[in-house]
Amino acid sequence: AFFCLLLCIPWGSSCPPSCQCTQRAGAKAVLCSSQHLEEIPKDIPRDVVFLKLDANSITRIPSNAFRHLSHLEEIDLSRNAIEKIDRAAFRGVAAGLRSLDLSGNRIRSIPKEALLALKARLRLANNPWHCECSLQEVLWEARLDPDSVRDITCHTAPRQEYVGKPLLQVLDAGADFCGARQRSADAAVLVTMFGWFAMLVAYVVCYVRHNREGSRGHGDQLSSLPSAQAPADASSTAL
Repeated sequence: AFFCLLLCIPWGSSCPPSCQCTQRAGAKAVLCSSQHLEEIPKDIPRDVVFLKLDANSITRIPSNAFRHLSHLEEIDLSRNAIEKIDRAAFRGVAAGLRSLDLSGNRIRSIPKEALLALKARLRLANNPWHCECSLQEVLWEARLDPDSVRDITCHTAPRQEYVGKPLLQVLDAGADFCGARQRSADAAVLVTMFGWFAMLVAYVVCYVRHNREGSRGHGDQLSSLPSAQAPADASSTAL
């Protein structure tokens, strides 16, 4: 009877030990705020809609961290110690996610693939961002929360004058981090093409020089051969 009871309990009804599972607006919410968690719990119920993991010590969002949570609409990961977000961190929930809060962490950079696939409204403020092309693309293409977008500040940047300023202000002033990368890529292509061209020219010069030396040697060999005309001249003289 005990094993039958276990089988009758739906898997999704379990709750992580450090969390509270409640109903919020008719949907399941898992509340794990301020529980000293160092990683995302593995046993989150599959039917969760609202997930609060804020004010913990989580340092990384690994690939497929929420893949089995197909009903998930809101994730709050603010005020953690997140430094790394894998490219496939939000695989499986990108289509249905409406809100993602990553503010107040230690994120310096993030793969643009991890965020640009999301349709959720993003909060990225108060992180020590390194202003670069990928962050610029996220700012232009992702759905950022309008109330927090001005708090995305350049903690480090290619130029000292950008440090400490909101990324939006830097871009409005005419900076283009992706343009600098494109120019570097174009320069690298030109250098490579010049190298190949120089090798081709060197090969042609060597080939022509080798042929000239071969022709000259062949001519010298012919000139050193006995003339066929000389015996004929000697015979006519004898007559």
